[in-house]
Amino acid sequence: MRNINKLLIEQLDRKLFPFKEADQIKMPAQGWINGIRTTLNMTMAQLGKKLGVTRQAVNRIEASEATGSITLHLLKEVGSALEMKLVYGFVPVCGSVDTLVDQKATELARKIVLRTDHTMMLENQSTDREHIDQAVCELADEIKYEMRRSLWD
Repeated sequence: MRNINKLLIEQLDRKLFPFKEADQIKMPAQGWINGIRTTLNMTMAQLGKKLGVTRQAVNRIEASEATGSITLHLLKEVGSALEMKLVYGFVPVCGSVDTLVDQKATELARKIVLRTDHTMMLENQSTDREHIDQAVCELADEIKYEMRRSLWD
């Protein structure tokens, strides 16, 4: 039977795949709302009318987006007023969730194996680098299979 954690990771990676190139997109200096509004040659008053708010409120909305304090709800509202859809998601820094889990499992396994090797070295029973690397790989596979919560400590 296939490992359920592996299946969940694969499914999540498939869902996040369309966002993969999104980290290449740079937000305009003044924010997306301002960038889109000015590109469309729309005034703050015009956007405000579509949102049912004043020009000054649009100015505050644009400022809150630029500083990162805007809410998702408000972004959806503005998107709708601009006849656009808000797209929201996360992009794994390392390329995929599977790679992230693999890196974390390897880090944890290395920590555990080296701690054990250090104890053995104190007892004059240290192992060579090849055996350590093999133990790290085996333990990392086990940690990944079990999806230990300690991965995130």
